Amino acid sequence: MDKSIATVCLSGSLEDKLYACADAGFDGVEIFEPDLVVNDRSPEEIRALADRLGLSLDLYQPFRDFEGVTPDLLEDNLRRARERFETMRRLGINTVLVCSNVATATVGSDQVAAEQLRRLGDLAASYGIRVAYEALAWGRFVDDYRHSWRIAELADHEAVGVCLDSFHILSRGHDPAAIEDIPGEKIFFVQLADAPDLTMDVLSWSRHHRLFPGEGVWDLGRFVTHLTAAGYTGPLSLEVFNDVFRQTDTRRTAEHALRSLVWLEDRAARLLDDALDDAGGAAPGTGGAREDGGRASLDRIADVDVPTGYDYVEIKAEDTSEVEVLLDQLGLSFRGQHRTKPVRLWSSGDARIVLNEQHARDLEPHLAGIGLAVANASAASDRARALAVRPAPRRTQAGELDLAGFVAPSGLEVFLNDRRVRNSVTNGAGTAAGDEPAWAAEFDRGRPGSAREITGIDHVNVSHGWDAHDEAVLFYTSVLGLEKPTVTEAAGPQGLVRSQVMRTASGAVRISLNVAPVGVSHPEHIALACTDVVAVARRARERGLAAVPVPDNYYDDLRARFGLDDETLKVLREYQLMYDRSEAGEFWHFYTPRIGRVCFEVVQRIGGYDVYATDNTPVLLAAQDRLDRRTRSRP
Repeated sequence: MDKSIATVCLSGSLEDKLYACADAGFDGVEIFEPDLVVNDRSPEEIRALADRLGLSLDLYQPFRDFEGVTPDLLEDNLRRARERFETMRRLGINTVLVCSNVATATVGSDQVAAEQLRRLGDLAASYGIRVAYEALAWGRFVDDYRHSWRIAELADHEAVGVCLDSFHILSRGHDPAAIEDIPGEKIFFVQLADAPDLTMDVLSWSRHHRLFPGEGVWDLGRFVTHLTAAGYTGPLSLEVFNDVFRQTDTRRTAEHALRSLVWLEDRAARLLDDALDDAGGAAPGTGGAREDGGRASLDRIADVDVPTGYDYVEIKAEDTSEVEVLLDQLGLSFRGQHRTKPVRLWSSGDARIVLNEQHARDLEPHLAGIGLAVANASAASDRARALAVRPAPRRTQAGELDLAGFVAPSGLEVFLNDRRVRNSVTNGAGTAAGDEPAWAAEFDRGRPGSAREITGIDHVNVSHGWDAHDEAVLFYTSVLGLEKPTVTEAAGPQGLVRSQVMRTASGAVRISLNVAPVGVSHPEHIALACTDVVAVARRARERGLAAVPVPDNYYDDLRARFGLDDETLKVLREYQLMYDRSEAGEFWHFYTPRIGRVCFEVVQRIGGYDVYATDNTPVLLAAQDRLDRRTRSRP
């Protein structure tokens, strides 16, 4: 199906928006009237520009407060419509969005509304224009799409149909299944938006908090299947009012928006395929467009290849020597230097930390990339490319493994690997067989891999700006198939830190996305899983590591909250350990001071504990802030 977007979704001038939409790969756009009104190009010039860019102009919107009015006001509304239709003729647009009346409606009669829409249909038909009547969620008399369809049906005019907007339908809790009762040819246009689960008035929710598909809580894939079942074959168009998107880079937001539509179409196609399979129909196999019973063609892309674990985490800096000291203190082993690059590998068990000094002039240590193990890297790469994710190529030499890489919205590089080799990993109990990524063989002159208390990567904490969070959620869900649990907030000395942990169902990969207050440098960290956090902390202290200091008040609070005994509290205090407990188990952990923009956390999950001790986050943020202030005050 063609992909369209309302210009209200983007920042910039109307010309900026058209160029960005064309570059992103959209087929068409909706012209939001205020964007034309403030522009100094004529409608003919805008039409010509769209033609040159290969964009169709699909809809002119919005035309407000038309129906349900007194006869004298109706005549003035028809005058307004005539002027708009003249503008649309100059633009070459043949569909107008007419919103249900919210301001001037005084007659709550379906018959009157239908008669007035019929009058509008007569006028529109004389211009070759169709009227797409939409039920606004806050309409005076009409706020349900089923109601708007009844009125359009009563109007009984070939130029009068409906526009279906997912926000207006789903925000009111209306069942979208009745879409299938509307003839496809009378659904003149479809607008799509997702949204977070908020408790607020629906108008404010709509004007400020809409999201692109896949970023909110609604099942828009199912919504699209109802459209195709009805026989709708027009564009799928985005209408997303969002304060963030109206301030971010126009081209980047357009790419982000198109990615959401590609994901949504793939999601809907898979739901339809599953329904056909359940009904005994022929499944289409893998990918490609399909048509069933004259319904719209929906494109599938390559299957999601959910990561099975971490290959590595990469820290980059001009000088990584301080990080090496820290890794040694934590008990990781130096595995060697890369054969051709200034890159070194440290590991313990399945925890592999790559330290990269290549092309890192004047950069302090920071989290630069992660490697993920997948079953089929080629297929996963095909999916990422179909979603228009920016690639992250790296120069390799003969005999080196060429990993497929992509850039996440935060700038983090994500690489995919499906090639592993058997390797002997030694530990205190002897020798055990394990798998290692094939690229590890490119490192030599190091010590054999060890598997002491630290066993792997538990999670990675990534920070990004307020303007990148929703895009990041879509990236990790659509490209990697990660789940998106509820957002949490923690109070820090400089304001609230918003956090959302993207994860696989198994917990093998967990990526915490953090949005810090504007102007605050929030450290990123790598959480290392271990079997004995006290032993790791003891050895690290013996080797000179001073963990992030935890105030005594925290331990007094632990006693009150959990009723911990004196001996347990003594151990926690001695090694500056933090603690949490759930019904399923316990969580012990500590943090290292940050080096540059990165620090480490060592965690031990006991029993079935599967969360992240969010109540401890404010304690950590305050402790890190004290360390930072002391560091800045040193001569």
